[in-house]
This record gives sequence, C-alpha cells and structure tokens, in this order.
Amino acid sequence: MKFTAEQIAEVLEGTIVGNPEAEVSELSKIEEGHSSSLTFLSNPKYTHYIYTTNAAICIVNEDFEPEKEISATLIKVKDARNSFSKLLEYYNQVKMSKTGIENPSYIASTASHGENIYIGAFAYIGENVKIGNNVKIYPNAYVGDNSKLGDNVIVFAGAKIYSETIIGNNCVIHGGAIVGADGFGFAPNEKGEYDKVPQIGNVIIEDNVDVGAGTSIDRATLGSTVIRKGVKLDNQIQIAHNVEIGEHTVIAAQTGVAGSTKIGKNCIIGGQVGIVGHITIGDRVRIQAQSGIGRNVKDDEALQGSPALGYNDFNKSYVHFKNLPNSIKTLHKIEKKLNTNG
Repeated sequence: MKFTAEQIAEVLEGTIVGNPEAEVSELSKIEEGHSSSLTFLSNPKYTHYIYTTNAAICIVNEDFEPEKEISATLIKVKDARNSFSKLLEYYNQVKMSKTGIENPSYIASTASHGENIYIGAFAYIGENVKIGNNVKIYPNAYVGDNSKLGDNVIVFAGAKIYSETIIGNNCVIHGGAIVGADGFGFAPNEKGEYDKVPQIGNVIIEDNVDVGAGTSIDRATLGSTVIRKGVKLDNQIQIAHNVEIGEHTVIAAQTGVAGSTKIGKNCIIGGQVGIVGHITIGDRVRIQAQSGIGRNVKDDEALQGSPALGYNDFNKSYVHFKNLPNSIKTLHKIEKKLNTNG
C-alpha cells in the first residue's frame, strides 16, 4: 500500500517542502529510515538524524528550518508528533478496512448483524448473537450464543467470547483473549473433593474498552462481571468472577484480580500485581508493580510492596531494608561490647 507526499499532506493539512510525488509504503523511526519509509521529527535531540536519514518523507514542525541539505521530502505541520499519531491511526484504519464474510465460517441462522462487517474464515457466530455496524471478527474467533457486540468492535484472531457476553461500542478484544469463561468456583464436599459451583452469570464490557492478548475475564457466578467504559487491560491479565473495574482504569500485564473485588475509576495498576477477593479499591488509586493488595484501599492511595504499604512508607522502609546487613553487624558489635563490659 503506497501513499504520496501529496496524499499525506492532505490528510494532515500540512505543507510540502520537496517532491509531492515522493512515495512511501511503510513507517519507520527517523534513524532507521529507508527509501520507501515515512518518519517524523519532533524531539530536538533527534534533529541530527534528519540530515542522514534515508526516509523518503519526514513530518516536521512548521517552525523547523534545516541548517543544511536534506534528501527527504518534508511535510510541515503544527505538531509533528500528533500528526504522526493521526497518520498511524489513519494507516491502521486503511489497513484494517476489510469487509465481507469469508468462507468457511459459521453464522447461526438466528444471529443478526449490522452493516459494513467483516467475518474472517473459520470464525464461529452462535445462536441469537447480535452484531452491530462496522464490526470486524477475525479468523478463528468464537462468539458464543446470545452474545451482543456493539458498533465498531474488533475481535482479533483466536479470541473467544463465551455465551451471554455483552460488549459495548468501540471495543477491541485482542487475539487469544477469553471473555466469559467460568469463574473459579468450587465447593468442598464430605469426601474431601471439590464440586463445581455452576457459573450462570455473564460478562458486561462497556464502551471504549481494550482487552489485551491472552487476557481472561471470567463470567460471574450470579449477576455480571463488569468492565466499565474506557478501561484498558494489558496482555495476560486475570479478571475473576464478579469483579467490577471502574471507568478509565488501566491495568498492566500479568496482574490478577480475585473474585468479587471492586476497583474504582481512574486507577493505575502496575504489572504483576496480585489483588485478593472481596475487597474494595477506591478511585484514582496507584499501585506499583509486583505489589500484593490484601485490604480495602481508600481513594487516592499510592501503594507498593507485598503486602502493600503506603508508597512513601515503603520508600522510607526500603532505606532500612538495604542497610539491614550493616545494622545487624553494628548490633552484634554492641552486644559483644556489652557482654565484654558485663
């Protein structure tokens, strides 16, 4: 897929300095540019690369004035970084503009869908599924019975959406994610064995949610596991049954949230955090990576450690952790001196 400088400048409302017919077919860092790539310059510390880059086209700020000759065609814009991001989004839309239904795929006769959809080969759409407009379901994806997908949803290859799941508008479910699998519910019996507790709830994902590759969101035992609007989940996260995650909270990879925990809105949770079940975490909470949360957390707390302490308390304590060997040596010297004098 090729684009000319003229086409790009039109999208970005920029001004061309150089050859308007210069063509590019891919994007690159400025230091890795080559004859068919497009790059950008916004950080002054990378300015020296613009004089050596082999990129065909470079997006720059409108106040940029070269000090010597540049081989690349320039497109001048108000903000090079924002314009490049806009172009990435535009490129992604063009790249993912597939429509139609590929064969072989299975769509139940009771399923319905809106306009401008794409369903890839070997995808499975179950009974009574409702699919909105502009939805893309990639090959080998599964959408279980009675599920509902809103408009502009993307379900990438290999993702599995179990029955009764409700997904809002503008959501992305990445490859290998599993939404709606059974929660981890077992009850011990008199034989010392474990009987499965039926998981008859569902998962509700509101608008503008991203679910990363390999992430699992379990269905509720009763009621719903709920992911509120604007939540961003990284790869390989475990969200257990009946968890609720508040609006615009972001969670990094390998975090696990145990059952029935409620997480507030606008929280930031680092990677490999472990959160126990049946607790409440307030709004705007910040949890550092590899922390263990075993208690309720108030609004605006910042936590670190396992079990987690207040962020400032942890850092103060850490000074003593580091000095513990020296402190022990000093303590032994004092004991020895006291014993000698005694």
